[in-house]
Amino acid sequence: MEIVVHARGLVKKFGNRAVVDGLDLFIERGEVLAIIGPNGAGKSTTLDLILGLKQADAGSVTYWREDPFHQIGVQLQSTPFFPGFNALENMRMFAAFYGLRLTNNDILSILDQCDLREVVRTNADRLSGGQQKRLSIAMTIMHKPQLLFLDEPTSALDPRARREVRNLIQSLTATGTSIIFTSHDMEEVHKLATRVVMINAGRVQAVGTPEDLLTEYNVTSLEELYIQLTED
Repeated sequence: MEIVVHARGLVKKFGNRAVVDGLDLFIERGEVLAIIGPNGAGKSTTLDLILGLKQADAGSVTYWREDPFHQIGVQLQSTPFFPGFNALENMRMFAAFYGLRLTNNDILSILDQCDLREVVRTNADRLSGGQQKRLSIAMTIMHKPQLLFLDEPTSALDPRARREVRNLIQSLTATGTSIIFTSHDMEEVHKLATRVVMINAGRVQAVGTPEDLLTEYNVTSLEELYIQLTED
């Protein structure tokens, strides 16, 4: 499989403290990679280094192509929608930011992909939590990125909304999109991820498919694994 991103030996220090300490990870084409770990483990800083938002003190990040950033999408945990604008209007505004010339039919097709056709005329701030999350993902994929970063995509959602977002993520990977996401919900990680990277104290502590990790550490769930590996 083609490697889309390969981080090697990443180091980032704040003062004398190494927040990221010699970290290696990669993601392949069409893979869903979950990055898990306790608060302060270095997850967010690792993503910032991969995205080029922070400069590493050591190490390197290699992408599948030169100048890949126009083919990368980033969905934050909370997307600031334009107040008073409906879903379609918000999509138009974000398309303008990307410099995209999308017709209404183009935008409706993306909203269809995210199962939002019925709410295109609804103000974004009146959408349900799951609909808002899917709208934020729709904005992130309108330029057809090959690599997608999602920050806790199912957090604070009810079970139905989590399933809707999970189905959307799985449909994106079916088209070859590679996805890196963070989460504290180990059940969702098990359902979504093709591979899991556990980061603790700035280092990779465990990596593998969910099933391989359960077998390797002789546990019955990723939650049990998480607790085992983060105990003092």
